[in-house]
Amino acid sequence: MTSFSDIAPINTHYETYRVDCYACEVNSLINWHRAKLYLTEHQEKINSAAQVNRIDPAFVRAIIHAESHFNEKAISKQGAQGLMQLMPRTAQSLGVTKPLDPEQNIYGGTRHLARLLKKYRGSHSLAAAAYNAGESAVKKYAGIPPFPETQVYVKRVNILLKRYIKSAPIQLTKN
Repeated sequence: MTSFSDIAPINTHYETYRVDCYACEVNSLINWHRAKLYLTEHQEKINSAAQVNRIDPAFVRAIIHAESHFNEKAISKQGAQGLMQLMPRTAQSLGVTKPLDPEQNIYGGTRHLARLLKKYRGSHSLAAAAYNAGESAVKKYAGIPPFPETQVYVKRVNILLKRYIKSAPIQLTKN
């Protein structure tokens, strides 16, 4: 039998299930410079979607880490779903019919990120801010909005991005 609680049970196995943005909590005690990285989870899907959309897979991985902590069943209080936490209207506009399907979610979310990167001339910070707070907020404030949640989100995505880039396997070319 499944039950949910905000208190850890005593003497039994349990799983923690987050329903909010992993990297958005302003007072997070997580050391983002040392947090575990997810280097192999959904690797083929991420690499393929990044290649098709011509963006760095490390950025896709950083967004997934920040949004859902690689929990493909994550659903936020606002209704965002899956690994990349796609809102229903956004998912629909991206052709994602099953937002909890990792492949559809990654491909749709990566397509969305690629569009944001193009719009913001390659700025990972502005693309992340728009991904979190919306494009209208980035436009209104002519940059990263002054929302504490978005401010910490962008910083944490950038930390994760640098770490994922550094941890990426070296690609050898054939001679």
